[in-house]
Amino acid sequence: MPINLNEIEAIDVHVHAEVSCHDPEDPVMGKFFDAASAYFKAPRERPKMPEIAEIYREQKIAFCLFTVDAECGMGAKRVSNYEIAEFAAKNDDICIPFASIDPHKGKYGAREARDLVENYGVKGFKFHGIAQNVHPADQVGYPIYEVINEYKLPAIFHTGHSGMGTGMRGGGGMRLKYGQPMLVDDVAVDFPDMKIILAHPSWPWVDESLSMALHKDNVFIDLSGWSPKYFAPQIIQYANTQLKKKMMFGSDFPLIHPKKWIDAAKNVGFKDEIMPGIMKDNAARVLGLA
Repeated sequence: MPINLNEIEAIDVHVHAEVSCHDPEDPVMGKFFDAASAYFKAPRERPKMPEIAEIYREQKIAFCLFTVDAECGMGAKRVSNYEIAEFAAKNDDICIPFASIDPHKGKYGAREARDLVENYGVKGFKFHGIAQNVHPADQVGYPIYEVINEYKLPAIFHTGHSGMGTGMRGGGGMRLKYGQPMLVDDVAVDFPDMKIILAHPSWPWVDESLSMALHKDNVFIDLSGWSPKYFAPQIIQYANTQLKKKMMFGSDFPLIHPKKWIDAAKNVGFKDEIMPGIMKDNAARVLGLA
């Protein structure tokens, strides 16, 4: 049963499936989970997909679910995109499947992307240049982007600081420079039919994301990864004015619980009249649900 927008209260565009229902936790990822849990003061145990769906269904919140494929960048085994897509198909009243393919996989990754879209109903993609150790506009990833652009689907790009690797020796080997939003600007130009979602408030490059969302009709911002009480004031300012149709609710679950994000958002200065857009309507348009 497809998502009924009248029966849900919000759409969370940023939810992680960090462990498989079938395979054990990857030991490389486990070390990063340890550090991220300490940084976010979040529970160390990662919920499996059925538990995630139960949490969101209870709150009447639809959600985009994805893994982060950093097999080349980190050497960590990913959760299967196919497992996520198959789970979402069985929970399509609440779950929207996204996929993640390490850009280093190039043309072979593009084959997987096309298969996931055409045969498994994947509705978008997730990229994380820091974890994948790649410039977002590196030509190696362009064959994958071409598929996304062809189907006019959204792609979420991590921007700003990364909780993954924070506090680890040498940042766990992760390079924050690949989280600079402006690095995605070439992608927005070269693939104008791809709906680009800049994930997180992009600190310390907040103004770059705001500029890009103002300038490019295909660039949007999700507000995940930070409690709204820590947002820079210009985020609230632009959400209330020029970018009111460009910003979307995202939590970064399981590191931030959606209820915690929503409760904090009520007290930071968002105008009442723009909240329906942030919480549901903007995402519904970008995801092709409305």
